[in-house]
Amino acid sequence: MARPAQSDVPPVRRGQESVKLTREEFKRRFRQQFYDPAFDQLGAQIERLAAAAWDGYESSRKSPRTRRAGAGFADPDYELSVEWLAAREAVEAAARRQRDPASGSRVLLISAAARNDQTCPGEIPKSYRLAKLVQDVLRKEAIEVDFLDLSVLSAEYGRRILPCKACVSTAMPLCHWPCSCYPNHSLGQQDDWMNELYPRFVAAHGILIVTPVYWYQAPGGLKLLMDRLVCADGGNPDPTSTQGKDPHRAKQLELAGWNYPRHLAGRAFAVVVHGDAAGAETLRRSLVDWLTDMRLVQAGDAGALDRYVGYYGTYARSHEALDKDEPFQEEVRNAARALARAVRFVRQGRPEADANLSDPRPK
Repeated sequence: MARPAQSDVPPVRRGQESVKLTREEFKRRFRQQFYDPAFDQLGAQIERLAAAAWDGYESSRKSPRTRRAGAGFADPDYELSVEWLAAREAVEAAARRQRDPASGSRVLLISAAARNDQTCPGEIPKSYRLAKLVQDVLRKEAIEVDFLDLSVLSAEYGRRILPCKACVSTAMPLCHWPCSCYPNHSLGQQDDWMNELYPRFVAAHGILIVTPVYWYQAPGGLKLLMDRLVCADGGNPDPTSTQGKDPHRAKQLELAGWNYPRHLAGRAFAVVVHGDAAGAETLRRSLVDWLTDMRLVQAGDAGALDRYVGYYGTYARSHEALDKDEPFQEEVRNAARALARAVRFVRQGRPEADANLSDPRPK
């Protein structure tokens, strides 16, 4: 389909207040990472680092190391971030492994609680314990388990998932696969975990999420992960087609007709949600809807579970309540068994009832 005429492309709307920092405010924020008195004798060196960081900020050097995109891109001469290219290569390698019929079946198992016994709470989360039950079942089913513990976001030095910038809300092609918003070195937005996580999702034949309810919603780390996976649902694998982050070009591409590639479609999934008083059913529905929207396949009725542990009981005894709730533990194991079967069905090529149907509303 031909691109629409320039006059037919909606204007890019702007008007927010400037976020540009003064040199003094930039340096004040930069120095905050050296607040520990152990750095007091390194003042001169820190000033040199601050000056270099300011230069990158002032010059907007988002991706200071780039190389020519090369063959296979709409604009082979466009300079792409070497970090993004490395992430793309990792995703493509994971996809080849996932599609290889000789490879072993693999499940990405996610413990979504933020609590970690190595930091402030000092106690293991129930989600982690339940995820370990799942892991035992899957291993007995001869399935390789990739265990993703999101509590390291609160407990491990430098580990973070940066927020989605909602490029998709401007135009779907502006949302690149994998995400190219980060790292942004000029803004100090580096060490984003997602470039390591995208290949782990791609390599999986099944995904199982075990999560608690936090104030009727998903824990913060899980929600960040969900938002950053928007690029897996219709994301543009060629940043050169939008000349990086040019919103006008992206609008042109979308209006010309966008095919919304589903980069994780066809994988099986199961979810286990637990709460203490309210919100478990709502969160379970949200997770199922999210995964289904990305065209993943639910592992039967047993693959979507919500329960309460120690309903309205004390937090102090919640682990003891889980110890006693053997039916819930077995339901969790059944979710794992159902996922194992669903993975086998998917890999055997058994079609779903709605397979190959045309989607009239692909967004």
